[in-house]
Amino acid sequence: MTKTILLAVTGSISAYKAADLSNQLKKLGYNIQVIMSQAASEFITPLTLQVLSKNPVYLDLMTEDQPGRINHIDLAKEADLFIVAPASANTIAKLAHGMADNLVTATALALPSDTPKLLALAMNTKMYDNPLTQRNLMTLKEVGYKEIEPRSGKLACGDVGRGALADLPTIIKTIEETLNESQK
Repeated sequence: MTKTILLAVTGSISAYKAADLSNQLKKLGYNIQVIMSQAASEFITPLTLQVLSKNPVYLDLMTEDQPGRINHIDLAKEADLFIVAPASANTIAKLAHGMADNLVTATALALPSDTPKLLALAMNTKMYDNPLTQRNLMTLKEVGYKEIEPRSGKLACGDVGRGALADLPTIIKTIEETLNESQK
């Protein structure tokens, strides 16, 4: 049976990498469902991700295109794995505090407790190292989220340090390992 990966794309310059991630996962045989925060759509268009995932891309919490379907509830139920890639500091803070003010955060709250949850972090070094972000990450780990740590290097803003989205082979390997662990 084909596994469904629910890919949540949030507002980070690394959002463009979600296109390649979606494409590679699709080629590996996964069903890719994409949800986006409004901020993510400023970096990459939903159409790009729709073409690569071969599925509709969901952006707005209040848009329900199909009668009888509540997107954030149904997408959460259908997911074999939930990954936020890239996971911005803003989204991490919202998730850690149980906010549900956009499709990504509302869907995350609706996930069954046994659904594996991954965060592929991407943000400025100072934002990543900020004690508030670190506290939010600890909170999320306590409730079952697994962190895919950012890489070190020169960031889009010119700063050097930890904060760059992990490379795609690392993300894909973590997804596959997590799915294999959840089958045991």
